[in-house]
Amino acid sequence: MKEKQMPKYLQLKQEILTWLHTGRLKPNDQMPSENEIAEQFQMSRQTVRQTFGELEQEGWLYRMQGKGTFVSTPQTQKSRDVQTIGILTTYISDYIFPHIVRGAESALRARGYRLVLSSTDNDKDKEKESLTMMLSQPLSGLIIEPTKSAEGNPNLNYYLSLDYQHIPYLMINERYPEMNCPSLVVDDEEGGFKAAQHLIELGHRKIAGFFKTDDLQGVNRLKGFIRAHHHYQVPLLPELVIHYTTEEKRQKPYEHALSLLGHVDERPTAFVCYNDELAVHLLEAVRTLGLQVPQDVSLVGFDDSSLAMATEVKLTTLSHPKTELGTDAAELLIDMIENKRVTGRETGKIYKPELVVRESTIRLS
Repeated sequence: MKEKQMPKYLQLKQEILTWLHTGRLKPNDQMPSENEIAEQFQMSRQTVRQTFGELEQEGWLYRMQGKGTFVSTPQTQKSRDVQTIGILTTYISDYIFPHIVRGAESALRARGYRLVLSSTDNDKDKEKESLTMMLSQPLSGLIIEPTKSAEGNPNLNYYLSLDYQHIPYLMINERYPEMNCPSLVVDDEEGGFKAAQHLIELGHRKIAGFFKTDDLQGVNRLKGFIRAHHHYQVPLLPELVIHYTTEEKRQKPYEHALSLLGHVDERPTAFVCYNDELAVHLLEAVRTLGLQVPQDVSLVGFDDSSLAMATEVKLTTLSHPKTELGTDAAELLIDMIENKRVTGRETGKIYKPELVVRESTIRLS
């Protein structure tokens, strides 16, 4: 089961805003009819009508009785005095990201701000394209999730441009180390430590860890995983640490899990996974070999996503603030815009992940 996707009217709204920002539709151009858009995007007329209504309220469109809906002139748009905040994340409609976006959107709407979304698919070239698009319009501020934060920042000049133009911005989930902006992050190292600690305290000594290391979240979760082994003086075999990139996430961890579980005498008794999505994927690997979770292999995820409750075996996992993080990020950014709050890294927030124990871990007999 996937995370609940962003509502269709919001997806359509962002698509129409893209048409306006890229010049595909110009001031006073007539919009396609509700029927045409409903057919093009395979959605109901009611959804299209809801989207048009919001865009009219925000000054992007206007309706002429008996003639249709048209694109407003820039002067009309500006007269609405609705400030725009951009959100740039690695993903929008998958996993925990809809919750983050919904939290931010709720806070922004309550304070009278408009939201523009863009995603990078965790690709640095797409991050560049998104930043270019964001900088091409009158933004009041930006909420940014770094893309592959452990692999440097080739788009640094765009971030320096934000500084130069005095556009407030902050980062969520991680921060490029060279940037001095506020960030709202989970203590991922502590989460990795708690995951391994939980299993060690249950008697496990052969614990395999799977971590995506092209982002700093994964690097820090791995760091905590290793630290727990050192702290409890549990030897960590090199072959039990599997690291992978975004592009490898569907195959490499799965194949390594099959390989590790295939060695009956040396089989690990537990897996610590980079996130719940991977944990569910590796649960399939365990079952493929005729094994069971937790009877044969204990499993710990991360993020306490809806996936943690979507399988027959409910996942033990670490919490992630999700909606709270989105709300807090929006509130902080608005304060930076309206109150000229200090914008250095000391104004950020660190969330402590909590261990959520369910059915996927068991004491080793």
